[in-house]
Amino acid sequence: MYQVSGLALADKRSADWDKFVKSSTDGSFFHLAGWQQVLADLGHQGFYLYATLDQQIVGVLPLARVKSRLFGDALVSTPFCVYGGALGEEDVKRHLEQSAITLANELGVDHLELRYRKPQNNQLITRVQHATFQCTLAQTDADILAGIKKKQRAVIRQSLNQQLNVTLDQDLPCFYQTYSESVRNLGTPVFSKTFFQSLLNVFGDDAEILTVRKDGKAVSSVLSFYYQQQVLPYYGGGVNAARDLKSNDFMYYQLMCHARNDRNCDSYDFGRSKLDSGAYNYKKHWGMAAEELHYQYQLINAAELPNLSPNNPKYQLFIKLWQKLPLNVSQWLGPKISRYLG
Repeated sequence: MYQVSGLALADKRSADWDKFVKSSTDGSFFHLAGWQQVLADLGHQGFYLYATLDQQIVGVLPLARVKSRLFGDALVSTPFCVYGGALGEEDVKRHLEQSAITLANELGVDHLELRYRKPQNNQLITRVQHATFQCTLAQTDADILAGIKKKQRAVIRQSLNQQLNVTLDQDLPCFYQTYSESVRNLGTPVFSKTFFQSLLNVFGDDAEILTVRKDGKAVSSVLSFYYQQQVLPYYGGGVNAARDLKSNDFMYYQLMCHARNDRNCDSYDFGRSKLDSGAYNYKKHWGMAAEELHYQYQLINAAELPNLSPNNPKYQLFIKLWQKLPLNVSQWLGPKISRYLG
């Protein structure tokens, strides 16, 4: 019979956990044990469950509790991440899911959320609100460009004439200024600078910042993750000037080329977007097919599924007001809210 245990911070079994994740077909960067430290740095309690048989790890389920008065109380796999859910053979996954439901009841949360990528054969509630986008990276820069849809390819060619420069490093202050302006303009609270520093500290060379500059000034920047020969641009954006310069398009194309040429990546994960949103349509313009994500829920104390979508009418006034905030105010206030938007 399987034994379920909890992985502690800095646990000696963290390496075994990550080895299992990387050997699993559905394993992802967001299943890695390092996220438990990142989430702890945000103030969230992690419950990283793993199943063993004859002392060998045969399944994992990373969970963390995100609790606030504004947005409710949830046990999530994995908060602030695109993918999650249990890994292992089907019977192991069902065993871990039941352990998660038991834990959710013990904690008295509103609901349990498992961010599976694919449909699951279980009794949990499934909701599809997002899609993810991926593509294979061609061998050369020219072939990567040729694989992009015609209209988007034309935009990238325009950006190549803008005399833009690229740097690759872990220049957090420059990234943070650019990214925080971008999300403020979208009406979204930004994470704290210490959150991004935690990501860089925990994941080291597997986290990297690419910044695009025009005349020495940063106009677009993205923090990407690397996992199993795949690059995942995860936190990216640009200042107001980025639209005319096409620097965001330039940024993502340059990241594709860098990942292929310098990091030996053969896959590009463009992340999730809400169905039929602006970001969703933008990614489709690159020629990538949308793959719907099958998130699953178990209601515990809640009577219905949560709706924290920015499309929710009750958040529209908040978004409009947030877009008008001075940047320094949004950088101060944003982290106090975003840490609960898991």
